Amino acid sequence: MGSDARPLKWMEVWGGNERSECAFRVPGIDAWITSEPFGGSIQGGDLQYVSICGAGAISRFAIADIAGHGASVGESAAQLRRLMRKHMNIMDQTRFAQTINREFSTRSLSGQFATALFMTYFTSTDHMIICNAGHPRPLWYHARTRTWELLDYEIPNHAGKPLNLPLGVIEPTSYMQFAVALGQGDIVLTYTDSLVEARSPRGLTLGEQGLLTVVRKLDGSEPAKLNRRVLDAAAAHRAGNPAEDDQTLMVLYHSAARAPDRHGCN
Repeated sequence: MGSDARPLKWMEVWGGNERSECAFRVPGIDAWITSEPFGGSIQGGDLQYVSICGAGAISRFAIADIAGHGASVGESAAQLRRLMRKHMNIMDQTRFAQTINREFSTRSLSGQFATALFMTYFTSTDHMIICNAGHPRPLWYHARTRTWELLDYEIPNHAGKPLNLPLGVIEPTSYMQFAVALGQGDIVLTYTDSLVEARSPRGLTLGEQGLLTVVRKLDGSEPAKLNRRVLDAAAAHRAGNPAEDDQTLMVLYHSAARAPDRHGCN
């Protein structure tokens, strides 16, 4: 992971919407986070969040994207972070998402919304639980086969009720979650929509499939370099033109390291 990777302490929460290039370690997961607010701003509308429980057995990761970009939506991103921290002890991610959606709908500016991806990792079972609130689908690297795929699931018919919508669009909204078993060395790459919306001089967007093509050319055995290489590929697609939105990526590498033997999390 590198000497600059900082292990999170038990019950620690890290998060923000500032320009950042950082690395964290929790039991089972090494994380690299890169965030570049639009136009060189210090703060933007993309939010990153990492927390760990009191025993180190359960870790939560989140990435969110407030509609808009740059400093103009920075306060809304900070508000969303405060809501995540306030409700971090709700372990059921569907309830976590519903609670945040309700409060964000009440407190946010009129018409403002955010896509978000919530992920909870259980060290004892190597499972990642994922709840997607209208956010771009993450990418999953399988170390055993050295292959990449979109990480998603089939949403069953929900009788026409609002389901998995961005935060702040409709209250109430139902959310569903799904679980995947991670193999040692697997990677989950999450990002905000500026990557798939990168536009060439001819007006062609990179898109999900284009991003998938990009990562399939990269070395999955070097997760610490993925963020920068993906950003470089998006810049090349734009022919060097500046990004039109905040850019944030989060690489989660499954080290499968176990937490010390302590009492379980609440």
